Formats: sequence, structure tokens, C-alpha cells
Amino acid sequence: MEFRFCPVSQLGKLNVSMLLVVLVMVLLIIDFVRKRRPRNFPPGPQLFPLVGTVVDLRQPLHLEMQKLTARYGNIFSVQFGSLTFVVVSGYQMVREALVNQAEIFADRPHIPLLQEIFRGFGLISSNGHIWRQQRKFVSATLKSNAVSFESKVQEESRYLVEAMEEEKGQQFDPHYKINSAVSNIICSITFGNRFDYHDGNFQELLHSLAETLLLIGSFWGQLYNAFPLIMRWLPGPFRKIFRHWEKLQRFVRGVIAKHKENLDQSDLGDYIDCYLKEIEKFKGDTNSYFHEENLLCSTLDLFLTGTETTATAIRWALLYMAMYPHIQEKVQLEIDAVIGQSRQPAMEDKEHMPYTSAVLSEVLRMGNIVPLGVPRMSTSDTTLAGFHVPKGTTLMASLTSIMFDKNVWETPDTFNPEHFLENGQYRRREAFLPFSAGKRACPGEKLARTELFIFFTALLQKFTFQAPAATVLSFAFTLSLTRCPKPFQLCALPRC
Repeated sequence: MEFRFCPVSQLGKLNVSMLLVVLVMVLLIIDFVRKRRPRNFPPGPQLFPLVGTVVDLRQPLHLEMQKLTARYGNIFSVQFGSLTFVVVSGYQMVREALVNQAEIFADRPHIPLLQEIFRGFGLISSNGHIWRQQRKFVSATLKSNAVSFESKVQEESRYLVEAMEEEKGQQFDPHYKINSAVSNIICSITFGNRFDYHDGNFQELLHSLAETLLLIGSFWGQLYNAFPLIMRWLPGPFRKIFRHWEKLQRFVRGVIAKHKENLDQSDLGDYIDCYLKEIEKFKGDTNSYFHEENLLCSTLDLFLTGTETTATAIRWALLYMAMYPHIQEKVQLEIDAVIGQSRQPAMEDKEHMPYTSAVLSEVLRMGNIVPLGVPRMSTSDTTLAGFHVPKGTTLMASLTSIMFDKNVWETPDTFNPEHFLENGQYRRREAFLPFSAGKRACPGEKLARTELFIFFTALLQKFTFQAPAATVLSFAFTLSLTRCPKPFQLCALPRC
């Protein structure tokens, strides 16, 4: 009988191959166990190893969630890599989670990209005592500056009108003129000064901010959040997020340093001044989170949220006016009747301008600027629609489902200001939550509404917006952290 022996090298290769197979199998089993939905957890589509829920990544995520809502109802669960979400849709379900259970869904989840850049500080991604302390301070500071909000916006609207007059009726992209104007409001409040629209450094910051938000909301940003342990070591376009953020941080640190040099304790000052005084006030208090890192992050929070969302809303508003000239004309007739051409718009005019108010509300509805809101996280076990939602569950509220609910809006897919009018008066709609709801609702809602009304009426008081010759405008959009219109050009024709 003849015996044959495998060479040692072949045995080694065989053992390594078997070891790799066993290792892969173990990892798949661990992943399967980890991904299993808990008992009585909201249902959802089939989960696949490593990737979790498979969706068409060529489609916007909020539209994919709408498809799943049609299949699974107003509460379901999805998983993307390491992230698990419970998605709630429809006004009643969203209200139950964000308003009726506001205390439970008051935290932010650990979204990898946001954690990387904010490190748990500031307003957007902080939780617990840090968040409550910072939010209380921001709200109080914004409230103390409320009297000057309107005058700052009125002043800036004059600069914006002048910038558009420079175009002399020729076609132009309004993106950065609008972003400059809106950003200057938050710069005035936080930094104490505005910037010229032609300031190269200011424009560079706005471009860095815009690209950062675009990348965070892109496929690459979603991929990073789903597989942070892998993506952290790989190259890719998402690396620009961190480079841009470093640039923004350096700028704000420089502003803070100048404020420290010139701080006047007797003067109320801007947001940074007020914060520096708060740091000094609580110096030595171990329960205080007033320190320069929190100042840096909260200032960047304000700069980010105070620029992008309102500027996006104004861009949508001008696009809708150019696309619907008959609506634009009705707004201008109301402006002429209430304000005229001899003075600037003021917030006290708003209550006498129901049609303009309805148009702006319809812009926020159809613009659907933050389609899935900003995720929340449960602080304790709870129940939603009979399903068990454990502590630490990430909640995604589909504002899209509310904005386009056929059971709420008479013509949900049509731009129709009549949705907000009744007998010629402005009609408040309960199921209208453009600034979200609950404990984490936008703290700058009042400022945003002031900016939107004054900038919009000031522009339509002076110009008629229309598409350039031989150009067809569209409502095509890009998903940044906001749902914003794709770049477009308009002509701002001066009104005689």
C-alpha cells in the first residue's frame, strides 16, 4: 500500500484557507445576530449581511423611505451598515413621537460624520446636560438680540438688492448672493460684523461650507456613516469634509481670539462676547460646559444652520416665482398695496399680507428643505403604535410624508398657495412642520421666518424674476444636508 503525504506548504495554505472561511462565517453569524430585529420591533424589509437594508442608491433616500412607507405603514425599521433606524411617517405618528413623547426623543444619535466634526459639543450633536445648557444659552442670547434681528435683516436686504441691481437684468446664478446675505445675518449676530459680498475669504468660507454639506448628504457621506470603521482608513471625496471643516474651525478660532483681546465686560456684545463672559462666570464650576471648545462648535452650528436652510428656502422661493409668474404678480400687487415702493418691508406688514404669507408657507412645504428631519434618539424604552422601541434607538421622522400627505393637502403635488388661505385670510395648518417639532425643533425658527419674509418681499418689491431667454427652468434638486435646487440662472428685471 502506497501512502502519499501533502507537502507542508500545501497544508499551510489549506489551513489558512480554512481559517479564513471559518473567520468569515463567524463574522457573518455575529453580524446576523447583531442585525436581528428585537422582539416586537417595527417591521421592515429583509436585512442582508453587512449591508443591512438594500435600497436604490440612485434615488434620494427620502423618496425610497416613501416607497417603504407605502409597503410597511407609518412605522418601520431599516438598517444601513452599522446604523439602525426606526422611521415614522404621517402627521399623527410624527406628532406622537416628537411632541407627545418629546422628552423620550430628545437626544441625538451618534452619527459617525457628525461625531467626527463636532465631537459631541455644540448644539446639533450634543446630548443631556451639555445640550440643555447650550440650547438654553443660545435661545436666551437670540431672544435678547431679537429687537435688532429685524433691523439687521432690513439693512442686509438693501445690500442684496444692490448686488442684484449690479446684474442689470442679465442672467445670473443667485446662489451665492443669497447665501452671502443670509450668512451675514448670522455673522452679525455671532461675530459682530458682516462681510462684503466681494470679500474673497468670505466667499471661500461659503464655498467650503456648501461643499461640506453637499458631501455629508451625498452617497459618500452615507457610506461613511454606514461603515465608519472601514471608511476611516480609505481615500475618497469625503476626505474634503474634514479639510473644509478644519478651514472653518481656523477661521472661527481666529475670530474668538480677537474677541478675547477686545472683550468689554460692560457691553452686551455679540454671541461670542456673551459666551466668553459666560465662560468667565462659570470658571471653576465642574458642572459647567461653557468652554472654548463648546463655543467653537456652537458658533459653527449657528453658522451652518443659520446660512444653509434659510438661503435654500429663498432660492426655492425665487425659482417658484419665475416658474409661476401669475403668482409672482399677485405677490407684487399685495406688496404695492401694503408697503408700496417708498419704504422697506417690516415684520408688522406680514399680518396684512395673507397672500404673500401663504406663498412663503407653500415654498417651505413644496421645497421640503429637510425631508427626513434631523435624527433623534430615544432616552428610554418606549412604545410607538404598539411596537417596542428600546432605549438608544435612532428615530427618523419623515417630514416629506407630512408635506405631501394627500389626506391633508388638497393638491399635495402642486404649488398652490390656497393651501394656506381661507376666505382671503392666512390659514394656519396643524400638519405643517417645516422646522420640525418637539425638544429638538429649530431654535432659530423666529429668525428664519423674519429673514424669509423680509428678503423675499424686498426682492419682489424691486424686481420681477424670470427665466433667461431660451432657458427652461426646472425643479430638479440636489441633496445636501438640505434638499436644494440644482444650480439655475435667473434674470432680475427692475420694476419701474
